[in-house]
Amino acid sequence: MTEGNFVDYIKLYACSGNGGKGSVHLHREKYITKGGPDGGDGGRGGHVIVRGNENLWTLHHLKFKKHFRAGHGEHGSKSRSTGADGTDVFVEVPLGTVVRDTETNAIIFEITEHDQEIILCEGGKGGRGNWHFKSPTNQTPRYAQPGMPSEEKYVTIELKILADVGLVGFPNAGKSTLLSVITSAKPKIADYEFTTLKPNLGIVEYRDFQSFVMADIPGIIEGAAEGKGLGHYFLRHIERNSILLFLIPADADDIKNQYDILLDELRRYNPEMLDKERIVAISKSDLLDAELEAELKQILDQEMPVDYLFISSAAQKGIVELKDLLWKQLNV
Repeated sequence: MTEGNFVDYIKLYACSGNGGKGSVHLHREKYITKGGPDGGDGGRGGHVIVRGNENLWTLHHLKFKKHFRAGHGEHGSKSRSTGADGTDVFVEVPLGTVVRDTETNAIIFEITEHDQEIILCEGGKGGRGNWHFKSPTNQTPRYAQPGMPSEEKYVTIELKILADVGLVGFPNAGKSTLLSVITSAKPKIADYEFTTLKPNLGIVEYRDFQSFVMADIPGIIEGAAEGKGLGHYFLRHIERNSILLFLIPADADDIKNQYDILLDELRRYNPEMLDKERIVAISKSDLLDAELEAELKQILDQEMPVDYLFISSAAQKGIVELKDLLWKQLNV
């Protein structure tokens, strides 16, 4: 999926349909001049319904269609005929979508299951026809209920990617390279910071035809939780990940310090992220000789509070061990 096709934030206008009017009709037939009221009910206005679709991975299909209007209910007619209901309109979204009120930013609901349907704007109820209002003292009512009006909303739709493993690291730490090696994804890779501007997803194939999903987001910089850099805009994508894989290059000045900075940014963005399983991968370890790696390992054994391992995407070093560790943590 190209960067331009990845859309994870859309503002929409939705409007349901009006309910149809109830009918004011008196029954007339040959030889029956005063048959009494027989006006039918109006039809219900159409709903605007948000529906989950597991085959969608982005909101790109909503980029050029941002107005959704459901059909109006038909009016009632004679012989107690009820008007047709308005046509419902469905907004298909990927799993992990959050729908917010644009004005208040309050979460209205979330879509997390395939074919899950939630009414965003409810269609107006149809009005009752005049036959409902007849009584011994009012045998020919000449009034009926109007239909209920439509409902309209301005909403913001956000996508939070549903992935098993989320890659966390500073810019140019090798996240996209790892994703390209461990999955069939083809992210943009270059030797400069912020090569990745949009999240990338890949499916990691494991033994016995099993697999799990890995997500790569743009690099985080210090201060991302306050809005610096690009990472803050995409931090929500790793809120739903089961495991956070921290990628820190072997040539970093202080590996433990980089890990602490990244962890602090996640804590300031959402403290609940600290409850997730964490693994540290020391990338670009092909730059280290055996002696330097052993020396670094001795330091990290004392400093690093979580599982870590040395990997190199370019040299295919430690990739199998990384898959094994991730699979083991996902299936504890």
